[in-house]
Amino acid sequence: MSQTSAPGQGASAATAASPVNVANAAEAAERAAALRAELMRLNRAYYEDDAPIVPDAEYDRLFGELVALETAFPDLQRPDSPTQRVGGKAVEGFAPVVHRVPMLSLNNGFSDEDIEAFDRRVADGLRAPGAAPTGDLFGDGAEPVEYAAELKFDGLAIALRYEHGVLVQAATRGDGTTGEDVTANIRTVKKIPLSLSTDHPPEVLEVRGEVLMFRADFDKLNRAQEAAGEKVFVNPRNAAAGSLRQLDSKITAKRPLSFFAYGVGELVGVPMPETHSALLDWYVDLGIPVNDRREVVRGAAGLLAFYKAVGETRESLPYDIDGVVYKVNRRDEQDRLGFVSRAPRFALAHKFPAQEALTTLLDIEVQVGRTGAITPVARLAPVFVGGATVTNATLHNEDEIRRKDVMIGDTVIVRRAGDVIPEVVGSVVERRPADARAFVMPTECPVCGSAIEKLPDEVIARCTGGLICAAQRKQALLHFAQRRALDVEGLGDKLVEQLVDQQIIRTPADLFKLGVAKLAALDRMADKSAANLVASLEKARHTTLARFIFALGIRHVGEATAKDLARHFGKLDNVMAANAEELLAVPDVGPIVAQSIANFFAEPHNVEVIEQLRAAGVTWPESEPAAVAPLPLAGKTFVLTGTLPTLSRDEAKAMLEEKGAKVAGSVSAKTDYLVAGAEAGSKLAKAEALGVPVLDEDAMRTMLAAL
Repeated sequence: MSQTSAPGQGASAATAASPVNVANAAEAAERAAALRAELMRLNRAYYEDDAPIVPDAEYDRLFGELVALETAFPDLQRPDSPTQRVGGKAVEGFAPVVHRVPMLSLNNGFSDEDIEAFDRRVADGLRAPGAAPTGDLFGDGAEPVEYAAELKFDGLAIALRYEHGVLVQAATRGDGTTGEDVTANIRTVKKIPLSLSTDHPPEVLEVRGEVLMFRADFDKLNRAQEAAGEKVFVNPRNAAAGSLRQLDSKITAKRPLSFFAYGVGELVGVPMPETHSALLDWYVDLGIPVNDRREVVRGAAGLLAFYKAVGETRESLPYDIDGVVYKVNRRDEQDRLGFVSRAPRFALAHKFPAQEALTTLLDIEVQVGRTGAITPVARLAPVFVGGATVTNATLHNEDEIRRKDVMIGDTVIVRRAGDVIPEVVGSVVERRPADARAFVMPTECPVCGSAIEKLPDEVIARCTGGLICAAQRKQALLHFAQRRALDVEGLGDKLVEQLVDQQIIRTPADLFKLGVAKLAALDRMADKSAANLVASLEKARHTTLARFIFALGIRHVGEATAKDLARHFGKLDNVMAANAEELLAVPDVGPIVAQSIANFFAEPHNVEVIEQLRAAGVTWPESEPAAVAPLPLAGKTFVLTGTLPTLSRDEAKAMLEEKGAKVAGSVSAKTDYLVAGAEAGSKLAKAEALGVPVLDEDAMRTMLAAL
C-alpha cells in the first residue's frame, strides 16, 4: 500500500467484484473474523508502523470480500469492523454527551518565571503537611518533582470510550461537561483503532486525545478543494474541526484526519497505571496512537530544557503545535495536588510566544456582541501571521486603545494570541503618518441606536438596547425564555435563530403573538411541537415578579438580585421608578448594580417592551413593599449537595432564599451550613474538613420552621 493512497479507497469497486463464496452462516462468520483480523493487522502496519506489507489492490480485495460478507449476512456486522470506516447515513445533528469525568482545561504559562513558579507550587503542594515552603526551588534539598512532558497539539479534543475493548462512543470536549456525539465520524479516522489490541481489555477505557490534520495532508486537501471549486480551509486546525463536525460521515471519511492520545477519563476493570508515562506506554501496547515526542524530566530545569528543544524544532514538525504540556508524572501525586477551579494543579500548558507581524491600521469600527458588549475592531491591510491571512483584529476596549497608543493610519504590530485570536499589540510610533487620527467611541449603538454606557469601574462599554437590539436579540430571547426566567419549554437555540432570522420576532413580547400555524411552518417543527410551544407560552404568561425581573436581562441582575428587588419593592412600577439611591437600600445591591438597574429603566424602549408584555397578558402577583426588618437568615450562606428525600434542589433553594439566605454553589470557609442529601460527594468531604455544620433535609426544615 502506497503512502499516497490510503487503504480502502478502492473498496466500492472491490466490493462489486467480490462474490460470497461460503457454504453457510457458520463458514461466513469464520471467514469474516479472519478477514477482520488480517485487515486490522494491515492497518496497523500502514498507519502505526509506516511499513505497508501488501499492495493496495490486495488490501482492497480483502476489504471488498468483507463488505460482501457483511452485506449478505447482516448479523456479522460489528462496530469494530474495518468496514465501518467508510461512513454511513448522514445525521440531522449531534446528540449531546455528558462526560462522566469532566474534560477540564489547563492553566497556561508563558515565561521561564511562570514555569519555575508552577514547579515551586507543585513541590510545596507535595511537601508533608506542616513542612515549611521551599522559599526557592529546592532550597531544602528535596528531590526534584518528576514530570511527563509532551506536545500541545493544535487540534480538537476528543474522548473515545471503549467498552470491553470495542469503541462504542466518541465525543467532543464541548464545554468540558457536555460534548457532542461524533462516533460515526470518529470511526472513519483510520488511525483510531475500533478495537484494542489486547486479549484482556478493561471493562471501560475512556481515552482522551486530539484529532488533528498533518500539514502535508492539509495542503493536499486544500489542493483538492480548490480543484473542485470548493472553499479552502484557513489552517489545519480549522480543517480538522470542520471535518469532524460533518453531519455526513462519508465526507469525514474522505478527510485525512489523525489522532494522538494524551490522557484518560474513566477506567474500569483494571488498575490505573502508576504514572502518566506508563499510561501512554500502555496505550501504545493497546494500539492507540501516542506521539513519540515525549519525555520524563525532573524539576523546572528539565521542563525548560524540553520546551527549548521542542521550540527549536517546532517548524520542522509535520503538524502544528502551540506549546508543550507538563504533568506531574506520578498518579498518586496528581491525586494529592487535585484541582483548582476548572483546571488541575498538577498540569500546565507552556505556550509558545504568539507570532507577530506589521501592517497598517486602516480603520477602527465597533461590533456589538450577543450580550451588548461594544468591542472596537481593527480593520487591517491584509497580513499573513500565525499561519493565516489576517484583515481584522480585536482591540478589546477603548481603554486598551489609549494604553497601546494606537491611532487610525498607524503601522501596528498584529499578533495571533495562542496562534488563534488576532489582536493588535501596539503601534510603531516612529512610523506614524501626519494624518493619523484618534479613535472616538460612539455614543450610540451602531445596530439599534440605543445609548452606549460604561459603568464606573468597568472597562467594557455596552449597548443599553438589550430588549430591542438586533445584535443581542437572540441572546435576549433565550435568556427571557430560560427555565429560571419565564420557563418557555421548547424554545431552543435553533428555533430562536429561525424566528429572528426570518424577522418573525423582534422583542420578547412578540413571542406571545405566535400561533400554531406560523410555528409549524418552520424548519424541524410540526403541528404537535408547535402546539406544545404555544401551550408553554400560555403558561408562561403567569409568572412571578422575581422571574420577570430576571427575564428582562438587566446587566448585573441575576436570580438572587431579582428576588431581592421583588421582595423589597413588591411591585414592578416601584422598581422602575426607583432611583440609584433607593436601589442601594436593597440587600446586596451596590453602586454599580444600582446604576445599571436605573439606566435600564431610564431607556424608553425598555419601558415600551415591558408595556407590550403587560398588554400581551404577562402577569404576576404583586404586594406591598417588604418591611425594612432584615430576614432571619440574611448574611448566612448555604450550599446544597446530593439528592434530598422530598425536595428538589430548586425547591430547597427557594425555601432558604425566602428566609434571606444566600445559596452558593461551592463550599468554602465562608459557608455557614451544608445541606446534604443522598450521594453527597466532594462538597460533603470539604465541609467536614472545614468544620462546616451539615444538615439533612429534616434539620433544614426544622431550622426554617423555627425562624
